[in-house]
Amino acid sequence: MTATDERDFRETAGGGRRPLEGLLVVGLEQAVAAPIATRHLADMGARVVKIENPRGGDFARHYDGALNGMAAHFVWVNRGKESVTLNWADPRGAEVLERLLARADVLIQNLAPGAAERRGLAAAQVCARHPRLVAVDISGYGEGGPLSHKRAYDLLVQSEGGSCAITGEPGRPAKAGIPLVDLATGMYALSSVLSALYARRETGRGSAIAVSLFDVVTEWMGYPLNYTMGTGLEQEPAGVGSPAVAPYGAYPTADGQTVVLGTTNDSEWQRLARKVLDRPDLADDPAFAGNADRVRERARLDKVITAWAGSVTLDRAQEILDAAGLGNARLNGVQDVLDHPHLAARDRWREVATPTGNVRALLPPPIAAEWSPPMGAVPALGEHTDAVLAELGLGADDIAALRADRVV
Repeated sequence: MTATDERDFRETAGGGRRPLEGLLVVGLEQAVAAPIATRHLADMGARVVKIENPRGGDFARHYDGALNGMAAHFVWVNRGKESVTLNWADPRGAEVLERLLARADVLIQNLAPGAAERRGLAAAQVCARHPRLVAVDISGYGEGGPLSHKRAYDLLVQSEGGSCAITGEPGRPAKAGIPLVDLATGMYALSSVLSALYARRETGRGSAIAVSLFDVVTEWMGYPLNYTMGTGLEQEPAGVGSPAVAPYGAYPTADGQTVVLGTTNDSEWQRLARKVLDRPDLADDPAFAGNADRVRERARLDKVITAWAGSVTLDRAQEILDAAGLGNARLNGVQDVLDHPHLAARDRWREVATPTGNVRALLPPPIAAEWSPPMGAVPALGEHTDAVLAELGLGADDIAALRADRVV
């Protein structure tokens, strides 16, 4: 699909019915893992009602004021939602929430360990009362283990699950720069919700689903776990590279840039050695014949590639690598990505409203011919409280009384 095709699809799909229109999603959510899942449901047309504490709301609102005075994380994962402030620990707030759940199709929660269950809001409890509901519990460590009681944030679970040990440099473990486990957990929650909604069409019943950050990170550790099970060895992290493949890494160029290049099979290695490095001797050397051999000889290969990259500019390096049919990239910073010509050429940016003014946001990755994402506004804390409570049958006096008592 060309960039022109994508733009044409978006232009013609703008008025199309989005696939999840008519569905009501409730998010008892905070931080990233649950909010990214519900934001993607909103991108597909679902109505998402985010329940927030009247005293400050989702704590991610206050991480920083980087984007027009709003927190960068919050703006990213909360567009297109309605914000309702509700103290559901108060019996009157709990009754309001129950009315909302009776109408809802989906509930996703990532509250502190035990908090949902104590209030009868864990997935199995809610589904028992509302059999058509698809409910997802997102937790740090799941149920039934010695860590189940612990709070879990992305860094902590990356550490506990081993991913920090295979990131960074030898002797210098590192966390992935993005909240990898939060995001992966949100995507498992999203795919589980969509699967359960599909099944509900036949069964008429929802599902109680549980996803834990620890289970997600250990699942995604599949390659290093298998490698160590099979060899008894733990691979060293390789910085901007991979302990599994060589040559594969980042190399400074003559103009102060960095080219990232790699080979993923023997044929690519042969082209790199012969057409790029002009080293047929390396191509013919049995010491480099297979990937496992090249991994063992990584230091020797990196020395040769570093010398070659240092003799050319980035543009020239990429020209040569492209001509040889080899994968390559520029090592970009964050500002480079904001200004990236590929995003601009493919019309990936949109304006999104926030309480403090419009901001730029990237379109979600899926591109459909029949519909486009709504790219709705980021809500102010409690912005939709009165409207939602009125939908649930509460009158103005009732709402005023709840507000006076700080229930909403």
